[in-house]
Amino acid sequence: MDHTTTHTATALIDAGAAAPDPATAIAAAEAARTRLDFGRSARPAFRALVGFDAAAREGLDPALVELVQIRASHLNHCAYCLHMHTNDARKAGESEDRLHMVAVWREARHFYTPREQAALALTEALTLVAGGGVPDDVYAEAAAHFDEPELAQVIALICAINTWNRVALATAKVAGTDERR
Repeated sequence: MDHTTTHTATALIDAGAAAPDPATAIAAAEAARTRLDFGRSARPAFRALVGFDAAAREGLDPALVELVQIRASHLNHCAYCLHMHTNDARKAGESEDRLHMVAVWREARHFYTPREQAALALTEALTLVAGGGVPDDVYAEAAAHFDEPELAQVIALICAINTWNRVALATAKVAGTDERR
């Protein structure tokens, strides 16, 4: 959505108007999108990223995969990926309570297993790596819950979702669309 469209939608909502129909708003935002289609414009890189993503997920619990992807997408402010992965998590049977609490998981630890908490902490550290690296205690906690091959998979998964977030943000992917379909 461009700035004018966003401002107009916000003004309508602020003025007490009914929220726009999601399907109509998504279609309008997609029609206004002017950035390149990464999958079409960088086909070899896109295919390599799809392969890396698939390899990173291999052997990991699907619920854990979605929680990691959701948390990284929160931190990166990637609405496109956040929408996609919360929908994927719902389809896989994830509860609304757990989905709503991912952004504040430290205050709602009782919703997550110690293993999930370790993965979420590692996701935060690796996603925000410029803020101080990956602290030894965060790494040690993750290593206590995942064997070496699993830990490597979790690290690869975090790297993959961070790359997808950056591609989606750079190309202004529209939340509510899904190029996988």
